[in-house]
Amino acid sequence: MFSLPFMDLRELKAADLPREIMAAGVVGFLTIPQAVAYAVVAGLPPAAGLYAAALPAVVGSFFRSSRHVVSGPSNALSLLVGASIASLSGVDPVRAAATLALMVGLMQVTAGLLRLGALVDYISRPVVLGYITGAGVLIGVGQLHNITGTPSARGHLLATLSAWAGSLGQAQALPAAVALGTIALVLVLRRVDRRIPGALVAMVVSILLNVAFGLEERGLVAVETLAPVPRGLPPIALPSLEGMSALLPAAVAATVLSLVESTAVARSIASRTGQRLDASAEFFGQGTANLAAAISGGYPVSGSLSRSALNEAAGARSRLAGALGGAFILVVLVVLAPVVDRTPIACLAGLLLIIAWGLVDVERIRETFRARRSDGLAFTATMLGTWIFSLDKAIYLGVGISLIIFLRRARLLVIRDLAMDGEGRLREVDAENPSGSFSRCEQIRVLHVEGSLFFGAAGELRDALDEAGRAEGLKVLIVRLKRTRGLDVTTAEALSSVAEALRVRGRRMMLVGMRPEAMGVLEGSGAAAIIGEDNLFPTEATWFAAMRRAIAAGLEELSAEERQRCPLSRY
Repeated sequence: MFSLPFMDLRELKAADLPREIMAAGVVGFLTIPQAVAYAVVAGLPPAAGLYAAALPAVVGSFFRSSRHVVSGPSNALSLLVGASIASLSGVDPVRAAATLALMVGLMQVTAGLLRLGALVDYISRPVVLGYITGAGVLIGVGQLHNITGTPSARGHLLATLSAWAGSLGQAQALPAAVALGTIALVLVLRRVDRRIPGALVAMVVSILLNVAFGLEERGLVAVETLAPVPRGLPPIALPSLEGMSALLPAAVAATVLSLVESTAVARSIASRTGQRLDASAEFFGQGTANLAAAISGGYPVSGSLSRSALNEAAGARSRLAGALGGAFILVVLVVLAPVVDRTPIACLAGLLLIIAWGLVDVERIRETFRARRSDGLAFTATMLGTWIFSLDKAIYLGVGISLIIFLRRARLLVIRDLAMDGEGRLREVDAENPSGSFSRCEQIRVLHVEGSLFFGAAGELRDALDEAGRAEGLKVLIVRLKRTRGLDVTTAEALSSVAEALRVRGRRMMLVGMRPEAMGVLEGSGAAAIIGEDNLFPTEATWFAAMRRAIAAGLEELSAEERQRCPLSRY
């Protein structure tokens, strides 16, 4: 079990408190507009976004490994929650969201306690990038109706765009002006100084304009029109356990996405700060944050990239800053809830369009396509999956693609011929120039194998050795295993079956360079007895000593004339 992360608070000095409080305030000001906007994406009352940014940030900061990651609502996860809840009929969205947070929290805490932190590494970055990119487009398209003041539509990407385009005849100028003005103000402030909280400034300006000119009386929709934010602390209550079976697919998908997002954020910041992370503690801490969201009226949360990066950039040195940031939101709920109620929905839509555009990382997409063809395909398939399928299925699609890529690469063995070069050394034959200046022995073939010899590679190894063993005139096949790892019973049986097949044809297979653990598997599985003890040449302290002994034994199988012609006789 990992140690309790919050114990490092004992190292905090009184002189550090002003910096921690300042960082908490800066992050808190960014959190307000984001939390309200993300709740809109999730199809929940704005208060749910603030609740998800309050207590979860406090609890998550104390129990996670990273000192800088801030837990709370995030863009892609909010979209997944909204799509999942909308697909259920006859349920209260707020109650369903809290139940979903409970399920996610329990799964994440369990994963942390079981030390499953390494599992997140099996989700490839192109898949995550594809999901985030697809979600960014969906978030932007999903806010078009709030910008034009037209009826909303649900469905896949093309259906939503088609419905919005068909309703443009009912478009209103006032929400469009507020949304576009919000976008323009945020972009201008970014050019002036990126440290200015442009989203909060735009939100405050829109509230002031709404109050000063009575924009709601002119048809502008505000937060209080949809669902006013109750003034006071979040309601503490256990979420309902009804409907958990229907929410299970979404809960698993949200668990995976939350862990991938949070771990990626933590690692990104740790690479700059030098902090050593415990991935399992990250799982546990994120799980406790989700449990806090479940009992305080929130919905599933993750580690926020923008708020966490700002927390570190603002000078936070400990987890106290993240906890104080959550406490800041509690104060906002008690004091400023009526002010938040006057926020125009069109302003939030403009902020979400900026967030959505930021999710489409063009440079990283280019890098992905330049790296490997398989990475580009994984990115494209996952992105298209978010537009065609439900978002939980898109997560499963991405996980499946990651596993396929992993298994394909894990199975890849490097198998090359070894032959004598012009200086009498045994060298690997260049696959692109197989003739070169190498001298081959027709009767003895030497293969060098590299890679993981786990059960998934058994078929690939058997096929390669079978093909090599069919060469005309071959009498001895020598297989060097010095640079392999993870030999298991399945692969040992594959080696013994090839040796037996060669023996039937009057040929001999030798294994060279096995480490003690590999020899233990060969002996324990019975493969050593089938291959023959005289055909096994374990690794020795002197370089290539085992190979020399194997070649000498192989040469004894040849006639005097064949030995004279065989280049290996000079080795």
